[in-house]
Amino acid sequence: MMTDALDLDALWEDFHRVVNMTSQELADWLRVRDADERTEPLPEEAGTPTGKHVLAILQKRRTDLTEDDLRVMRKVVDTVTSEADLENEPEPERTEEDTRRRHRLMTLGHDPLKATR
Repeated sequence: MMTDALDLDALWEDFHRVVNMTSQELADWLRVRDADERTEPLPEEAGTPTGKHVLAILQKRRTDLTEDDLRVMRKVVDTVTSEADLENEPEPERTEEDTRRRHRLMTLGHDPLKATR
């Protein structure tokens, strides 16, 4: 599925609007999320496949994006937009479900407690 320049610009802007964590913050989160009491994964092995892909996209220029990158960017924008209330964040966490939701979104590079860019 080819993306024209206007669609690419809109997707790039939407992606960087919903992904409000820096690449360093996301890399740190992916390592912490995967660590357990005895082991911590190697930095390049930490995180979910989508989380690692988001991290790779954050380190690319727009001109270097692949079709697979665009697919992941669309998925992240759709997921964060549907799960996060971007207009009313940040709000303090209230329940265990809020914590799970926050951690799930952080794996995609969106921290609900951080202001959206």
